[in-house]
Amino acid sequence: MRRNACRSALRGVTLIELLVVVIVIAILASIAVPSYRNYMIRTQRTEAKTALMQLQAAQEKFYLQNNAYTDQIAAAPPAGLGLLAQTEGGRYAITVALGAGAQGYTATADPVAGGGQTDDTQCTQLSITDTGVRGSTGPGGVDTCWR
Repeated sequence: MRRNACRSALRGVTLIELLVVVIVIAILASIAVPSYRNYMIRTQRTEAKTALMQLQAAQEKFYLQNNAYTDQIAAAPPAGLGLLAQTEGGRYAITVALGAGAQGYTATADPVAGGGQTDDTQCTQLSITDTGVRGSTGPGGVDTCWR
């Protein structure tokens, strides 16, 4: 009688129990990883929005001093804005297209290949104009992309 009690106390984890745990972990990971990636894409859009807002402030300062806007983002003042042509993390490239007579502009942020944001299918490009009109391309729309 004692011998059987000892054997049942020494039993370990069965293969079936181990497989059940592995399957549960795999299911949780298959849900969590895509959700986390989508979260990271959304939060990294902030990098583009911040850079565009900084560019807008620098353009207004430049306009007050020169009575015209500039498309020279990286050039040092007084000829340019003295900003980076890419966002701080290198995920977006910033460009400026001038309007007629340099009296208006549209600044855009495009994802850089290899920067991770090319996976952002909701907001493929963010933009802002000299009048403060925000824009975006992609199915996300302005409200979603600039949120």
